[in-house]
Amino acid sequence: MMRTHIHRRRFLQFAALSAAGACLPSCSNEEPGERYTAADIDRLAQQRVQEGVQSSQGPFGPLRFKGYRGLAELPWFELDTDGELRMVDLDLPKAIDMHCHLGMSLLLAPEVDLHQRTDRVIHLLDCDATEPGCDLDLDVYINRNFTDEALDELWWGSAAQGLWGSKRAVTQTIPNLLHEMNTCNVERASILPIAFDLPFGDDLTERWIEAIDIAGAGNRLILGCSVHPQDPARFTRLRDYAAAGARIIKFHPTMQRAYPDSPVMMELYAECERLGLIVFFHCGRAGIEPESTHRYALPRHYEAALKTYPGVQFVLGHSGARDVAEALPLALRYDNVWLDTHGQGVTTLNTMLQRTGGERMLFGTDWPFYHLAASLAKLLIITEDQPGKRAALLRGNAQRLLHLAQRNT
Repeated sequence: MMRTHIHRRRFLQFAALSAAGACLPSCSNEEPGERYTAADIDRLAQQRVQEGVQSSQGPFGPLRFKGYRGLAELPWFELDTDGELRMVDLDLPKAIDMHCHLGMSLLLAPEVDLHQRTDRVIHLLDCDATEPGCDLDLDVYINRNFTDEALDELWWGSAAQGLWGSKRAVTQTIPNLLHEMNTCNVERASILPIAFDLPFGDDLTERWIEAIDIAGAGNRLILGCSVHPQDPARFTRLRDYAAAGARIIKFHPTMQRAYPDSPVMMELYAECERLGLIVFFHCGRAGIEPESTHRYALPRHYEAALKTYPGVQFVLGHSGARDVAEALPLALRYDNVWLDTHGQGVTTLNTMLQRTGGERMLFGTDWPFYHLAASLAKLLIITEDQPGKRAALLRGNAQRLLHLAQRNT
């Protein structure tokens, strides 16, 4: 009885997963200091205000829809006879999604059957849960579209992933992902597990690699892996995962409570370089995770890694989220830095496109937090009448990244 109580208490410290990041709410609630300043806190507050004021004021005007299904108003999509959103312009380049996950079960939760097909995917932030769907504004950071009630439901759903099982996670399976990829003209997707440093049930990498193999989906799902920086077996695990075919490693500084420029992390990048692994970071503050974890993900904490390991290809997840203004200069400064476009609004994405020329920008969706089309629609909007840049953002850049990493093995 005592052991179960300890395990549950440990999980409840963990269970604040969010759309762009998660963490342990038990992290120390330090006062602002050298690594996280009052100016950092103020900058996030200002970003929230400015984003609301500037929405719909950019070059594309208002882009507001009712739920993910509402994207059928755009010329590339329609609702089929079952009311499912589907891409109809099949002349578009087939996309490569560099940022996906599967349904999670950890600790005490029953294991998710990753081979089950269900009638509908219940996304973790489910904009189609009601009729009509939630208000979906493509010109703001995506988390802004969800009410406090929806974010509370996300929190409790995250707790369910580690205790009694999540009704959402059981729909976030390989067949359901492949089906959504088919309806959205997505050819391949990278599957990125996360290591949480839990006492047991923390083997998403092993389970997901095995499930993809059993499903025979390796031609469409790119294997990812994760190790926790405090795991004594981290280097052995890393080598084993690479030997099993993993191409990408996911590090989540806020969730794993590790500064990306800490000595233990820097040692891991050296091994990633030797193994030819792409390093995919969660980067920046989403604004909905506990504030005590914000300090780990500030873009300036990533620069030492980018500079020290020019042979490693680094992806900044979410392009720095709400700290995109600080993350974008890193991609302009270092040729080994790539920007995952998930989450950003269309005006911000257009600015990124203009400043980078479309170089090293990657299509990503953070599935199953959101429908694939929520991210896809934004890239189609900003590349209208730019077929070369559209092809690069949807697939060409991802192909180049995967080739570079393979060449370095």
